[in-house]
Amino acid sequence: MNRVDTLVEELPENRVRLTVQVPSHDVHHAVEHAAEDLAQSVKIPGFRKGKVPRQVLLQRVGRERLMTEAVESHIGGWFWNAAARTRLRPVAQPEYDFQLPDSDDADWSFTATVAVQEKPEVADWTLLEVGREEAEVPEELVEAELDALRSTVAELVPVEGRPVAADDTVIVDLLGTDGDSRKDYVIELGRGAVVEEIERELVGLAAGESKEISFELSDESTQTLTATVKEIKEKVLPPADDDLARAASEFETIAELRDEIQSRLREQISDEIESRFRADAADALVAASKVDAAGPLVDARTRELLRGVARQVEARGVPLETFLAMTGQNPDDLLARLHEEAQRSVARELVLDAVADQLELDVPDAEVEDLVREQAEALGDDSGEMLVALRESGRFETLRDDLRLRQALDRIAAEVKPIPKAQAEARESIWTPDKEKPPTDTKLWTPGEGAVT
Repeated sequence: MNRVDTLVEELPENRVRLTVQVPSHDVHHAVEHAAEDLAQSVKIPGFRKGKVPRQVLLQRVGRERLMTEAVESHIGGWFWNAAARTRLRPVAQPEYDFQLPDSDDADWSFTATVAVQEKPEVADWTLLEVGREEAEVPEELVEAELDALRSTVAELVPVEGRPVAADDTVIVDLLGTDGDSRKDYVIELGRGAVVEEIERELVGLAAGESKEISFELSDESTQTLTATVKEIKEKVLPPADDDLARAASEFETIAELRDEIQSRLREQISDEIESRFRADAADALVAASKVDAAGPLVDARTRELLRGVARQVEARGVPLETFLAMTGQNPDDLLARLHEEAQRSVARELVLDAVADQLELDVPDAEVEDLVREQAEALGDDSGEMLVALRESGRFETLRDDLRLRQALDRIAAEVKPIPKAQAEARESIWTPDKEKPPTDTKLWTPGEGAVT
């Protein structure tokens, strides 16, 4: 799709008028789609649905109806693409004003008047002090990594004189009520390879003992089986020495292996610290600036977050209402929490957008295309097809804006003044009315964080 050129005229009361120039290519594309749709719905004797020639269709429905169908089915996409291109954030549906195109082989324009989000007044972020942690690697994390490696080369030895423990490996016979059975089935407890009820009920059984176990399936039906413990085995971990290093890694000594683990963990911890610092820097700027995050943008973001929660829960085969009842959560409380999260997310975006305007940041097409190609390669998709789809849907401009906001956040994080985290927390503990604000999560909304789809 060709770029849609747009002229923005600011009006009183946070309203704007967009004059959108639509290229002839897009007009033609819209008319072709409209003709196909009308051909499917209009009955004309002698022609099958979808096989009506354009001229015959025009004689039956008229040019005005065809053009009206083309415009009405595409004007929303043209508008939102233009709004994204001009970095406007509408808070209501636009009011359109246009005359139908005379033909589908010439450029066409329309105007749209819409209320937009009020722009925030951004504070000077170079004066802000933001707490930052030091990257320290706790020894227990290193030991946990070593234990995980030891577990990969551990020896399984039979256990006698005690029942099944929570981290044992057991060999069982499973007999269902329908007669279906599994002999000598190996279960490594704690790995989640079988349903939770089976793992839980096996613990405490001795070799030779049987137990009837019931559990619920994803379709809410109940299944019952009898489990008989035949053998109990436990892992005997090898010592953390040079032999372990050679057996479980590419290193020759345990010292080299420890150094590698510490280095890797320090890098991971540093990344987490950087992410939290960026979140805190953005939140500090939001708190110091005049931002009005409310209304339709926040409501839409709240609905988006709620749909995300529902998808995650229902992917496990459980309706959201059932999940909330099982976990003792009140739907109103969940909605309130999501609304607060949406407010923080929108406030951050508004401030980052204002900073990007102030810095006159712009992202060229080539930079967006490089991101798309990178993600297409990671997904094994065709980058050319993905670019076409993104441009047609308007998501290309959304990605451009994401990268622009990320650059604004890069600048803020680089220019605020880092101070020790303990010092920042001490300041926060000294409460004053002007400092009161809702708690923020440590995960910052990051522009472009999702995969390109």
